[in-house]
Amino acid sequence: MKIVSRTTYLDLWKELSSEKRMILLAGPRQTGKTTLVKEIAKNYKNSLYFNWDIIADKKKIIENPTFFEEINRVDNSDPLVIFDEIHKYKNWKNYLKGIYDEFFRDYFFLVSGSGRLDIYQKGGDSLAGRYLMFHLFPFTLSELAKNKRKFTEFIKNPLTGFDLNDEKLTEKIWHNLSELSGFPEPFLKNKKTFWRKWTQIYTHQVIYEDIQSLSDIRRIEQVNLLYSLLSGKIGSPLSINSLAEDLQVAFDTVKNWLSIFDIFYLTFQISPWSKRINRAITREKKIYLFNYPLIVDIAHRFENMAALELYR
Repeated sequence: MKIVSRTTYLDLWKELSSEKRMILLAGPRQTGKTTLVKEIAKNYKNSLYFNWDIIADKKKIIENPTFFEEINRVDNSDPLVIFDEIHKYKNWKNYLKGIYDEFFRDYFFLVSGSGRLDIYQKGGDSLAGRYLMFHLFPFTLSELAKNKRKFTEFIKNPLTGFDLNDEKLTEKIWHNLSELSGFPEPFLKNKKTFWRKWTQIYTHQVIYEDIQSLSDIRRIEQVNLLYSLLSGKIGSPLSINSLAEDLQVAFDTVKNWLSIFDIFYLTFQISPWSKRINRAITREKKIYLFNYPLIVDIAHRFENMAALELYR
């Protein structure tokens, strides 16, 4: 399977890590976060990878919270310590705060997770002022395109010279994204049958594992049903009232479930443009999917892909 270097994100890491010693990397499941952090680690002579999902790593943090001090250094350069999925640790905010305050002069810290780590800061942000954050998204056309226009050039002439690449190649990339999504594994496998199997497993993992384990939701079957309904709601302002009636649950319940979909990167929402901010806040939003091949209507799928491109 072909490997695609995430150059844009590697460059972003270099920029952010030059300004702060703790960087948070968030994004949907299976967008290549683990691969990216290991690629980043190659630029450090001293590095250590920690994953909360690995039992042996959990034991390390419980038995010796500053276990990373025992890293085998090859020289005197500052090590990079990677914490993957640590937001699943109940006391993760205070833990990171403590090690950052004590060790930020001597280490770089990269924290990655399959959720919106900034939103996980409930009850006060104990990490405030200590980190910068960036997000890893699925592939989009602009990332995969070989030649790119600078924004300063684009803004001067947005409607001419739009594509600097071979038109047939651009069309092929767009078609493959439309059919297979921008998630690296199904996109690079380049098989629609694999995308279908992958989608079933992916949706089950996010809803029945991530959401159910990290939120206090009991009616998980209805949550799954709500998500299945959203592919038919793309392209129009989303009526929460209508969804609440369809599911026979309260308005606030559906609103809460939709916000959880955003937190776990199943969806993202865009508010309507308005000169009056209060009007934009109260009006119905549009909702879009990260796994947009679920959308049957081709025009609505096209809109979703354009929205994700701009959102990224």
